[in-house]
Amino acid sequence: MANMKEELRALIAEIAEKDEIPDDVSFKDLGIDSMMGVEIVAAIERKYHVKIDDGELAQITTLNASMALVQRKLVVAA
Repeated sequence: MANMKEELRALIAEIAEKDEIPDDVSFKDLGIDSMMGVEIVAAIERKYHVKIDDGELAQITTLNASMALVQRKLVVAA
């Protein structure tokens, strides 16, 4: 699971053009806007082959929250 967190951290950092993505700091506080959020969700969907519904977008608020959602999706898909 540590690998997934670092993969997600790198993916989000690249899209947000940030050097650091702390585990529990709100993406909004990091200056990540809704357009970047859409890009992040699309990248997560491609990387992990999961579908994130519009209703779940509100859960993508921090690195840890994003990872928890992906983990739940992967369990359901398995």
